[in-house]
Amino acid sequence: MAARNKARKRAFQILFEADQRGASVQQVLADWIRHSRSDDRQPPVGEFTMELVEGYAEHAARIDELIATHAVGWTLDRMPVVDRNILRLGTYELVWVDDTPDAVVIDEAVQLAKEFSTDDSPSFVNGLLGRFKDLKPTLRDA
Repeated sequence: MAARNKARKRAFQILFEADQRGASVQQVLADWIRHSRSDDRQPPVGEFTMELVEGYAEHAARIDELIATHAVGWTLDRMPVVDRNILRLGTYELVWVDDTPDAVVIDEAVQLAKEFSTDDSPSFVNGLLGRFKDLKPTLRDA
């Protein structure tokens, strides 16, 4: 598995854990870093994982607003927790990280949905992130 793929998966796991615990993503990230330093069996938290988690945290309110606005028929609270956090991560990377091709961001998010969510989730994630790709020039500053 490529390094960035692993980093995205870890970032997703951190966002998911924070959502489940009702904790801040920064706190969960700090917990993961602390555990990786004290437990040799715990893989280190890489730079790209930290960048994704911290970037999401910086833009969390805007990201949740975008998802809530464009996820037709789904409120954030009603959305499966896995899908919500895959979309949060994918939206951050798609809209605010310029060095990753849009198609790669969407494909990686769809792969996470295939691995961790329901049979309907990959198409849902693909459709919503595809919409954000089309609207990307207008999303960052609004």
